Amino acid sequence: MSTVPEYFGSQVFDDRVMRSVLSADVYASLRRTIDEGTELDIRVANAVAQAMKDWAAARGATHFTHWFQPLTGITAEKHDSFISPAPDGSVIMEFSGKELIKGEPDASSFPSGGLRATFEARGYTAWDPTSYAFIKDRTLCIPTAFCSYGGQALDKKTPLLRSMEALNRQALRILRLFGNDTVKRVVSSVGPEQEYFLITREMYDQRPDLRFTGRTLFGARPPKGQELDDHYFGAIKPGVAAFMADLNDELWKLGILAKTEHNEVAPAQHELAPIYTTTNVATDHNQLTMEVMQKVAARHGLVCLLHEKPFAGVNGSGKHNNWSIATDSGQNLLSPGETPYENAQFLLFLCAVIKAVDDYQDLLRISVATAGNDHRLGANEAPPAVISMFLGDELNAVLEAIETDSPYEGARKTQMKLGVDVLPKFNRDTTDRNRTSPFAFTGNKFEFRMLGSSNSIACANIMLNSAVAESLRIYADRLEAASDFETALHEMIRKTIRDHKRIIFNGNGYDDAWIREATEQRGLLNYRTTADCMPHLLDRKNADMLIGLGVFTEEELRSRRDIMLENYCKSVEIEAVTMIDMARTQIAPAIESYASDVAASASAKKAAVPSLSCRYESGLVTALSEHTEAIAEKTLVLEDALQKVHTAPDIVAEATLVRDLLLPAMEQLRRPCDEAELITAKDYWPFPTYGDLLFGVK
Repeated sequence: MSTVPEYFGSQVFDDRVMRSVLSADVYASLRRTIDEGTELDIRVANAVAQAMKDWAAARGATHFTHWFQPLTGITAEKHDSFISPAPDGSVIMEFSGKELIKGEPDASSFPSGGLRATFEARGYTAWDPTSYAFIKDRTLCIPTAFCSYGGQALDKKTPLLRSMEALNRQALRILRLFGNDTVKRVVSSVGPEQEYFLITREMYDQRPDLRFTGRTLFGARPPKGQELDDHYFGAIKPGVAAFMADLNDELWKLGILAKTEHNEVAPAQHELAPIYTTTNVATDHNQLTMEVMQKVAARHGLVCLLHEKPFAGVNGSGKHNNWSIATDSGQNLLSPGETPYENAQFLLFLCAVIKAVDDYQDLLRISVATAGNDHRLGANEAPPAVISMFLGDELNAVLEAIETDSPYEGARKTQMKLGVDVLPKFNRDTTDRNRTSPFAFTGNKFEFRMLGSSNSIACANIMLNSAVAESLRIYADRLEAASDFETALHEMIRKTIRDHKRIIFNGNGYDDAWIREATEQRGLLNYRTTADCMPHLLDRKNADMLIGLGVFTEEELRSRRDIMLENYCKSVEIEAVTMIDMARTQIAPAIESYASDVAASASAKKAAVPSLSCRYESGLVTALSEHTEAIAEKTLVLEDALQKVHTAPDIVAEATLVRDLLLPAMEQLRRPCDEAELITAKDYWPFPTYGDLLFGVK
């Protein structure tokens, strides 16, 4: 049996493979393209394509695909075989550099937000050589960008790569000012923690709401949930352990650095965390991870739920985006370092992040906005919708000392000036983690905790990279023009602290008093829903920044606003239609059937013993009948709300009606259904209950 080091990455055309199968010249040229962004020579592309095909065919691959990430939030692929006809009637296996570099999938049915008309079907995929090709299901998958015939980005990879380049460009300007002329590239890196639920396939198939929407639209709370905190980090059940072992094998073969696995807080909830890697690769890997999770779960008779809030009353699932920036020489720019001079550089990059998060709170909230995540944010397991930053006691003390030009009490008592006598060395991790903070510093990285479990991490990292790049651009412009670098640096850091300290909060983010303080006293934004925040994507300050850095064009931004709002509306509307169907055709008939049988039983008892009052049966039938009446009434209310939503004149108005009419009507219908479940005999209830679902995996 092979060991993990022997089979890790066995399905990936990675650097080890390229070194072994490519000539030295071809390999060197390809590495320059990957590392420095130089143009790819077609002769090199042909050589790489031939080697890639031979390697894939030797491992059983018969097809290739340009694997891309359209604006649906999932991945897409169109498979073509390697075969070409030979003159003698046989076939040969071919794959050219042209096929490697560019594909032409039909773009007509992918979301475009008006970037092109439906009849303009042509789209292009372009090879991203910075993310390794891999084999999946006997198909060579080539990570690619996806654009329209006119060159507009129709995917999430293209703006992510643009944002990484913007961050690289501005960070290099700052490093040059600190005298670092050897660094060639600065990259952001990410380690996304992935939470998920596992339930049995048999029960999943009996729940139309889970099958159509990914979450339960009805369900009374079970007698036991997460109250005892006994599931968190608890012993892993055999069925779950078998799934996790199989999942690890599949991910490791794909070169995905799956590292940590454990039970999460809610029953049936679990987490997987990888080792950090470059943001672009981490995004590809996380998309693959979600797909592989679902495939492996199916092999074990399970279903992996990635919805942010599949069950009411217990914790939902998030995706913690651990983000940092580093040089190509391996220096983490968010690490305080070993010398005071490194501390000064660290503080400038730290201030760039503080400024970015405060200036672009709305973009960070927009980047995690979905109908599913709206149910999770602000609940007792997730950060609030208000963006704030946690830095910890020591960094807070450092920043306060700089702002006031007073001695830093945490180290030697000396006047701080970021000149000759720069900031004294200080340590990391001197304070507890703050799980209630949306954006927390954790030693040498920031943990952005607002992402939903089904989100592509591309969106959050596009906005984060871009906002920090803009801060660095402003800093570089000012410092390059300064006559006294050290004085200008000191004043700039002080000004950032003074201007943006409102975003720093180390307390309990779940406290209602904090929300009032944040919004009423500090002036922070509180966009509770997707309908609230998404229109602000086109605010002038946001558009100017993203367009100015070359991350989006204005038409690409407008398309994304419309696509995300449309996705929000359609998701909730599908839920509403599903609720109506389940309430009418399954829940109400089940309650009626039970009520009829209870009434018949009472009649039979009275016939046998006329003196019996049958108070229990009479009260139960009355309660059941009241619930069915309420269900019928609330179903009509929901139908009416749905019709009004469909009359909206535009997508912004539709999203507003979804928020104000449809969601409240759905909650009103759910209430009598859940109450009826608690008094309806289990044999009559048409679906597995929360107790069944959450405790069904052995």
